[in-house]
Amino acid sequence: MSNSSKYIVRQPIKDRENHILGYEIQYYGENHAFSSGDNTTQSNDFAAADTIYNFLTLNTDKLLRGALHFMTFTTTLLMKKTPRLFDKNELVIQIDDSVIIHPLAMHMIQQYAKEGYKIAVNEFQFAPRYLAMLDSIDYIKLNFQSTPELTLKNIIEIAHSMNKLCIAMGIDREELYQRALKLKADAMEGTFVAEKMTQKTHNSGYMQSNFFRLMVAVIQDEPDVEEIERIISVDATLTYGLLKIANSRYFSLRRKVTTVRQAIMTIGLNELKQWVYLLSASNAENQIDEGAEEFLRLSFMRANFCSSLMVYAKDMPISKQEAYIMGMFSTLNYLIDAPMEEILAQIPIQEEVKDALLYHKGRCGMLYDLALSYERADWAQIDQLSEKLGIPSNLLTSLYFNCMEDVNRIWNEITQQSAQQSTQQNEQQGQQSEQMPSADPQPSEKS
Repeated sequence: MSNSSKYIVRQPIKDRENHILGYEIQYYGENHAFSSGDNTTQSNDFAAADTIYNFLTLNTDKLLRGALHFMTFTTTLLMKKTPRLFDKNELVIQIDDSVIIHPLAMHMIQQYAKEGYKIAVNEFQFAPRYLAMLDSIDYIKLNFQSTPELTLKNIIEIAHSMNKLCIAMGIDREELYQRALKLKADAMEGTFVAEKMTQKTHNSGYMQSNFFRLMVAVIQDEPDVEEIERIISVDATLTYGLLKIANSRYFSLRRKVTTVRQAIMTIGLNELKQWVYLLSASNAENQIDEGAEEFLRLSFMRANFCSSLMVYAKDMPISKQEAYIMGMFSTLNYLIDAPMEEILAQIPIQEEVKDALLYHKGRCGMLYDLALSYERADWAQIDQLSEKLGIPSNLLTSLYFNCMEDVNRIWNEITQQSAQQSTQQNEQQGQQSEQMPSADPQPSEKS
């Protein structure tokens, strides 16, 4: 693997109810350059820490915003006072054994704890050096892939007796997930957790706050087609539903519709309004739950990332728009109660896109797998796929975080506008109730 490759990834940590507790920030090098204490590795430690420090300094606003983030800090990063780049309400300082055995580093950890930063310990052990620092620890992280079950059970019981939260790491399959639930871990992380949905997810619902924006946009005297396109393109279920209608026999099309803009222009604004009104009635009690909303957000992130990768990928048989649709539709089988084969059969998308989503085949499959590998922090796969696609690996982290910043910004706009609209509706209802006539109304003057 290329030593010049530096990747930083954000992965979800979910509680027992499948709600997002926070995100772990993983960067390439933490399990390699920081793993031992010889002189060569120490030199690598400083070099890698410089790279990470410089990136974090430039990207603090993109990296941590409005959520709890767990980040592993080496002794070098602690000595650089890197945690102070971040708000203590949004950061959990993670440490491993190399920090615990370093007296100066441990002194700094205790100081950060006094300042109000939360502290997490990776792969906690029953050893005096771990037990001596329990007062400063908020989260205990346990490796469920390599630690014996009895040891896990004992650690979790003791941790709970001391009001510490336990996070199960490495949950990459159902068996480990069930073990974590049985042993009463407070939260979990891993590829299985990142992709696991609540059982309520299969409801074909839309995101309520985004749907409010669409309702407002379509009822304007002169609807803004670009704004309507932006609103629909954020939501995988709305995008899928619109493409399905635009390609139905009702419109008797000679040419298949494959983009949101084409679909809007095909059915026309009047028909679009009818569709939105129909959705508002039929889905009134079937709106998206919190877990599914997180997956809608994931699909939006994948859509943006796949589209961004297309700028640099060589010899691709699809367009940027088709790459966007590929990322957007990658979660539809979680959002619609049907197999992916059935779902994709109902809309006209490129065969290469179908092969990528269903079988991970071809160059589109490589692009899709690169996006998934980045989510999973699969460093070897990231290097291999980016090289095959001709994408400079040193661009991936900035592309990923630029996409994440855009997704965060748009999501914040959606939720804020929804909250404002809800407040306005409540105020209007309040005013209307105040203006309602009493049981014995007085004659009112006509203006």
